[in-house]
Amino acid sequence: MPTSMPSGRIPYALRRVFVEAFTAHDIAEPLASFDDGAPSADVRAFMEANDFDVVGIRRDGRVAGFVGRESLDGGACGGHCVSLDGVPVLDDASPLLNVLLELKQAPLVFISLLGAVGGIVTRDDLEKPPVRMWLFGLVTLIESRFTELIERHCTADKWMQYLSEARLEKARAILSERRRRNQSLRLFDCLQFADKGQIVARDAQIRQMTIFPSRRAAEDAIKTLERLRNNLAHAQDVVTSDWDAIVRLGEFVSDQFKPIQ
Repeated sequence: MPTSMPSGRIPYALRRVFVEAFTAHDIAEPLASFDDGAPSADVRAFMEANDFDVVGIRRDGRVAGFVGRESLDGGACGGHCVSLDGVPVLDDASPLLNVLLELKQAPLVFISLLGAVGGIVTRDDLEKPPVRMWLFGLVTLIESRFTELIERHCTADKWMQYLSEARLEKARAILSERRRRNQSLRLFDCLQFADKGQIVARDAQIRQMTIFPSRRAAEDAIKTLERLRNNLAHAQDVVTSDWDAIVRLGEFVSDQFKPIQ
């Protein structure tokens, strides 16, 4: 997926939702830890029984590092300890956006509470409901931006020229059904996300108001976003199949605001 996303500043009220509402605390798991003198065999057995890839290593009562299951091949577990220096450690109140951007670079992030490491977030934790809600909201926000641009610059149903007859017929069928239910709508209100994306991609004037560099880049990004949205809506795995789209959405949000410290 291209690095491009639709332009347009996110309103302040939405900033609070996408930058402040969800935090690392919402998705972090407790970090199991052992004193550095614990036998590697015992620690490894515990990790295998609980399907843990990483545990913390304590020195003087505080987590000072971590160890991976595969590295525990004998002796005390502290002998295999990896220092926390250079490893991402975020406060539990850190915005979810910060966690996502860290996971772009590393497979896991440690979480601190009151200055002590006690939690962990991996990419698998991005499958949890708070993240899925956050991602779905971002895709919806982008669709709203598409709607705004089309309504402003494609007057008198000019947008219809960019859709195939099959797509228009599908919209007409939806309109007919909704009018049967006494809903007062326009044909435009019955377009799908992919339809709006195609209009944005194919209308040069509108596309220039986004950061899509070309029609091809826009179409590729829209297909990726549509797949992500469908997977989110149908409770399918998104980290494995849509990781690139997730990262791009995080970068899109980050670009809207000053870096969060």
